[in-house]
Amino acid sequence: MADRITVFLWTNRPATPPERSVAFTIAVIALGAKLAKVDGTVERSEVAAFRRVFIIPRSEEKNAARVFDLARKDVAGFDAWAHKMASMFQPGDPVLLDVMEGLFVIAVADGALQPAEIMFLDEVGRIFGLAPAQIAAIRRRHDKGAGCPPCEVLGVAPDTPLPEVKRRWRQLLRENHPDHAIGRGLPPEAIRLAEAKTRRLNEAWDSYRSLYRGNLQAGAA
Repeated sequence: MADRITVFLWTNRPATPPERSVAFTIAVIALGAKLAKVDGTVERSEVAAFRRVFIIPRSEEKNAARVFDLARKDVAGFDAWAHKMASMFQPGDPVLLDVMEGLFVIAVADGALQPAEIMFLDEVGRIFGLAPAQIAAIRRRHDKGAGCPPCEVLGVAPDTPLPEVKRRWRQLLRENHPDHAIGRGLPPEAIRLAEAKTRRLNEAWDSYRSLYRGNLQAGAA
């Protein structure tokens, strides 16, 4: 499979740093496709989620689609792609955390996380060198059925005063601006991860604010 995929993508490009390499892009596509397949069928919502999270140059979209179609035929071999990506970075590198965030976005695109998707993501996280607590925290940020999603996204306790949460939200927006992502080495193909994170921060702030005000009204009733 790897040989067939490499034929389709970027075979004659000059060498680039590992995080910007052909191997990174191919591994991202393969992992995303295999994750979409793990619950049986690849839904359009999952494909759309992949396109929102990972940037593929317009000139390479047809090639990327061929890679995706090849990889989504079955789940087998996903761990090999995870190992390939992990080998490009130190265990637990921030880029790997960002990739995990993107994979979770794809996993929940068609609804609640399925057991097979959770097992897939847990194994990828383990291969990436992430601690179980890190994987669990990412899951809570995306799985509406787990914990307090806006609290997890913003890194605050459920009873944190609203002004303090607002300060935290603004701080995170500054830290996760796409320009900062580029500066710390996030691959160009994955810059949308930073943009998606910014959207999640804004959504989390709106959600927390609504919950906070709802709790105040309930307490006054």
